[in-house]
Amino acid sequence: MTEKLDIMEKRFEEINEKLTDINVINDQQQYKNLMKELKNLTPIIDKYRMYKAAQADFEEARQMLDAGGLDKDFKEMVSEQLEENKKLMAEYTEELKVLLLPKDPDDDRNVIIEIRGGAGGDEAALFANTLYRMYTMYAQLKGWKIEVISSNPTELGGYKEISFSVEGESAYAKLKYESGVHRVQRVPETEMQGRIHTSTITVAVLPEVEEIDVEINPADLEFQTYRSSGAGGQHINKTESAIRIIHHPTGVVVECQEERSQHKNKDKAMKMLYSKLYEAKLNEQNSKIAAERKIQVGTGDRSERIRTYNYPQSRVTDHRIGLTLYKLEQFLNGDCDEVFEALAIADKAAKLASSSEE
Repeated sequence: MTEKLDIMEKRFEEINEKLTDINVINDQQQYKNLMKELKNLTPIIDKYRMYKAAQADFEEARQMLDAGGLDKDFKEMVSEQLEENKKLMAEYTEELKVLLLPKDPDDDRNVIIEIRGGAGGDEAALFANTLYRMYTMYAQLKGWKIEVISSNPTELGGYKEISFSVEGESAYAKLKYESGVHRVQRVPETEMQGRIHTSTITVAVLPEVEEIDVEINPADLEFQTYRSSGAGGQHINKTESAIRIIHHPTGVVVECQEERSQHKNKDKAMKMLYSKLYEAKLNEQNSKIAAERKIQVGTGDRSERIRTYNYPQSRVTDHRIGLTLYKLEQFLNGDCDEVFEALAIADKAAKLASSSEE
């Protein structure tokens, strides 16, 4: 591991030197690529330098003790320094192992999120809207941009389904664990006897990809146009600007009706199609990995129940990591980092355990 870290530190220093070169500064693409590489290396090199400092202090203390001739108090102080730095070296080694895990190549991508009402009818549709609002508020806190691709609203203010893009730094890294079934337990406003109803919605998080990531044969696509409409016929468009695209080899269907321009709707729908086909390719790869890995946090399986939102107890529980928080309102208002970060840590721990077994 030390040899690998030495090579990375050398590269870190090379990049810092290159970034002061006027030719590199004037080459926007090269400068951008180097800054991205530097950003990825920085936490690793910072931790490695902390490890080396602790190691140097440990060696100094060991040599002093080996040399002997220390008075009692000074010897005690040096012994404490030895133990403290030994402990730090062990801690930093474990942290470096996690930092050196292969990075998900999709972590820096933007995402497309689909939310669909499941069991529970109108109540599920209302909760789909609640989760859409939660992700929107979380995105605002992160300074990300959200754009609706397609939606199917209901009369009561819910969504049978809604798809939207999230554009921002590390969007996929933060949101990728949200795929799966979300369950809500609450008393609907229409429930006269105060009985708790359970509803479900399904969330899919797709990395937004480029055309180069997925090959599509134009002959495999069928384009359909239709008039867009909202709940109860609201916002009816008199022209056929809405687009539906069918990818015949896979049966994947995407549609977009949010824009008044057919061209813009087609662009958004194609983005979603590329992401869905890329996700299918990823799921095939991940299922092979999951079969070999004993611990799996968030397989991305849309049938997997991942979280329960219990209104009477103000409780949110993530079933994959057994985490329960009694601050449902804050969570639904976008204060999600405690759960999202716990999921990321659990996933890294699982990967680390898996790599140590290999």
